[in-house]
Parts: sequence; structure tokens; C-alpha cells
Amino acid sequence: MKFFRTIFLVILGCVVMQKIYPQSENPDYTSKVPKYSFSNLPDSQELELKSNPLLLRFATARKKMEGDKYRPIYHFINPEGNLNDPNGLCYWKGNWHLFYQAYPPEDTRQHWGHAVSKDLIHWRDLPYAIYPNPEYQCFSGATLVEENRVIAMYHGTRVGNMVAISEDSLLLNWEKVSGNAVIPLNNPVGLPYSVFDPCIWKKDGVYYSLSAGRSANGINGKSWRADYLFRSTDLIHWDYLKEFVEGDRFTLAGDDGACPYFWPIGNRYILNFFSHMSGGQYLLGDYDTIQDKFNATAHGKFNFGAAIPAGVHAPSATPDGKGGVIILFNMNPGKPTAGWNQVMTLPRRLTLAGKDTIMMEPAGDIESLRFNHHHVNATNLPANKEIVFKDIQGNAMEIIAEIDPKDAPMVELNVLRSPKKEEYTRITFFKNRGFHQGRPYEVPRPKDWRYSNNSIISLETSNSSILPDVLSRAPETAPVMINPGEKLRLRIFIDKSIVEVFVNNKQCVAARVYPGRDDSIGLSVRSQGQSSELISLDAWHLKNIYK
Repeated sequence: MKFFRTIFLVILGCVVMQKIYPQSENPDYTSKVPKYSFSNLPDSQELELKSNPLLLRFATARKKMEGDKYRPIYHFINPEGNLNDPNGLCYWKGNWHLFYQAYPPEDTRQHWGHAVSKDLIHWRDLPYAIYPNPEYQCFSGATLVEENRVIAMYHGTRVGNMVAISEDSLLLNWEKVSGNAVIPLNNPVGLPYSVFDPCIWKKDGVYYSLSAGRSANGINGKSWRADYLFRSTDLIHWDYLKEFVEGDRFTLAGDDGACPYFWPIGNRYILNFFSHMSGGQYLLGDYDTIQDKFNATAHGKFNFGAAIPAGVHAPSATPDGKGGVIILFNMNPGKPTAGWNQVMTLPRRLTLAGKDTIMMEPAGDIESLRFNHHHVNATNLPANKEIVFKDIQGNAMEIIAEIDPKDAPMVELNVLRSPKKEEYTRITFFKNRGFHQGRPYEVPRPKDWRYSNNSIISLETSNSSILPDVLSRAPETAPVMINPGEKLRLRIFIDKSIVEVFVNNKQCVAARVYPGRDDSIGLSVRSQGQSSELISLDAWHLKNIYK
């Protein structure tokens, strides 16, 4: 009995010691992906990159997958493995830098992938930027550009929010501040914040950060979107302040504030974020720099349905230096594709028009990709007759159509259309058929008030594919205000498995599509109920940015 009692005490002692000094307290999460250090001088970096094994591997991977019929040729897509959120978009020393959650084949935990561009269109692969350890995975975050360095703040799973710094010209070398999470997961008892995707900015020499999450302080105790504000003078020690947003009567119960990006736009501020429940959104408002709070006055969305399948996902955003904000998103797949899954949207430039209106247009030098131009002059569109443009065909194109809907209740364009219409992707415009602006109840009623409705743009993929493994999504249906006398102007981008539609630089809808037929490359237009007029149509094929 004494022997068994001794064994029991030894085991008990080991259990107690494990609780005091747990073996997993500081696990080694070192990545299996080769990591390289680079010089700080631009010319030396370029020489080192020419023979870098990772870049040679990336080039081989791109070559291997270039025959995939659904792999885009002018949208950014990572060179190998899967892709998730874009991160840390910024402009530094003459280059736009895009980081993203990458899944290297030899270690599929999230690393920060890295690409660089002079014009936001032609992207060049660079080696992986930020590797896990002490964090288990490198999740989403943002960057802050200072005079002599770039600061990345991101979420490190299992440890908390991390900070890393780079000072070289191509942002190839990164060093993690303190080597540990600067906002750890095990926050002090009694503080209400969560620790997740952060963003970072600077005011009066002090750093500020938002940490994403949800708050239980919503209506009847239901959770709603929250972004928690922190402050630091040294990037290492962060003090929790409070929830940052006030006056949010726009987002839904159950939304969260993941992937926040808080930047000035015009004379106001915009908070872009992603809700895992209801997708990409923004809040527009005023930054009270005295009280350190954001007063939201307007709201908008970037996708108009569930993000999965085939929809717009998380944002990454940065100031453009001209009063606007550059933003792009990853897009989810709607079909299994071997060796890759998601893609990035085209970058969009957001600008402020008036107090609460955001304008939205494609950013970057997309025009440099154009070739094989087709032009269609003014054409009457008879009621209920589909007009097929037999000379305009392709699945990597830009199309600009200007239309006067007149009194037609609906005008549609069909892209990626097969000759007998077994497959087609439908873009429809419903004039003055959206939400009413709302009735004023003031007495007396404002003199300039009149009844009016938004119009609707809809992107429908139900008939885009005949393949059995494709998951189409419900129509992306978005409001757009077309003023009296204003013509409809559609700018449509088609790239193998992605369609993006910009409307009068005011709205954008996008979805993934996977036509199964090789002849699903046609274009048609149709006016419903009454005639309308096609003022002009221009179409170009677009070059492959990877060749």
C-alpha cells in the first residue's frame, strides 16, 4: 500500500506542477516554410530576389495553374495554395503593398503573403512577409505608414494582437515588437473587450488601435457590432479605453466588427469592417478627437447577401493620399478548384460626395490592360427583344455601357452567355424600384421634399453554370440613386470566374461564376416592357497581368 501511495503522490505532484508550469505555455510554433533575410538597400534587394527560392517556386506554381479555366488573369490571386483575407494594404516608397492570409503548402497555417504593385493592377509576388510564432496563425490586421517605417498590427491566434515593424524599401524584413502579443488574449478581469482583428492609426504622437468583436450591450442583451479602442505611446503597452463607435443605429443585432479599417475620407471618417453574419460594410461619420469616439451618421454595404458562397468577403483599406480611400476584398469560391480557392476584387476608390454619400469607382491603371476594342453606336432597344452582340465575346473583358432607360421598368445585360442561353449571368437595372426615401413628418413639410425611390442593380448567377458542383448565390441586389435626367452607366469587369459591376461610380455588385460551357462568352442587352436606348457600348479584352 505504501508503494501505491507513493506512486499516487508522485502523479498528483506532476499534475499540480503541470497546472503551475503548463508545458504548452510557450509552445514552439515556428513555421516550416523557408524564411530569408534581405538587405535594406533597394538594388541589393532586387538582386537577392532574382534568385530567391520562394519566388522561383511561386513562378513555377503560377505556370502550373495558368491553364485553369476559372483562374482569373487580371485580378490578384496568390501564387500557391489557398487564400483568405487581404491585410495591411498600404503605399510605401513608390509601391502599393498588399498582404494577405496565405496557406503555404508545407505549413498551411496562415502566414502573411505579400505582393507589390506600381499601379494597383500589375501585381508582383514577394516572399512571405510575416511568419507565425509565438502566435499559432497570423490572422488579419492593418498597417500604418510612418516617415521611416511601416507598422503592421494583426491578430496572432492563441496569443493576442501582435505588432511587427519593417523599415526596408520593399518591406521584406519584419521584426515583431517585444516578441509577444502586445494586447494578450487573457485580458484583465472586468474589462469588456475582445481581442481579434486590429487596425492602427496615430493622433498627436499617440497610437490608437481598434480590436474587433461583439458587445452584449445591444437591445435586450443581444450581441451587436463592437470595436474596442486602445491607446499606446510605445506600441508595446496598450491601455483599454472604451467602445469606439457611438450612434450606430445601422448595423444588425448579431453583427460583429471584424477586419476594421478606420481612415479619413474627405472631411469625415469611414470605418470599413466585415460582419461574419451579414458581410462587408462601412460606417461613415465624424471623429471626435477630444473624446476619442466615432459618431456614425451613415452606413453602407459591400455585399448584399451572405458572403458564402461566391460572395464578397473581408476588406483591406488605406488612404490614397488625395482624400479618398483604396479598398479591396477577397471573394469566396462557389466551386471546388484544385490548388486554389479565393481571389481578390479589383481595388476600389471610395470618395465622399456631400455629407453622407460615398462614391465608388475602380482604382488603378486598368486601362493599360485593354486591347481588341469594340464600339457600338447609339441603338434603339425595342421592348422585350434581346439583342445579341455577335462580335463581342470573351471571358476576360471590360464593358462600358451607357443607357437611357426612358420609361422601361427594367433593362438587362447578359454576359457569359452561351449561344442558346443555356448559361448566362444576368445584370438587371430596375429604375425607381428600390426603397422609398422615407416620409418626412415635420410640420410644415420641407418645401423641397418629393416622393422618390432608389433604383436597384441586381447581379443574378442562378443560370451562370450548368455544372453540378457549382453553388450559385441569391441575386446581389443593391440600391443605387440615379438622379432625374441621369443616364445609367455600367462598367462591367469579367475575369474567368468573377464578375464585378460598377454603377455610375455609386455602387458595385460582384459575384463568382463558373460557366461550364466553353461557348459561354457572349453578350446581349434587353429592354423590358417598353423601349429604351443604348447610347453607347464599348468593350475590350484585358491582358493577363501574370505574363
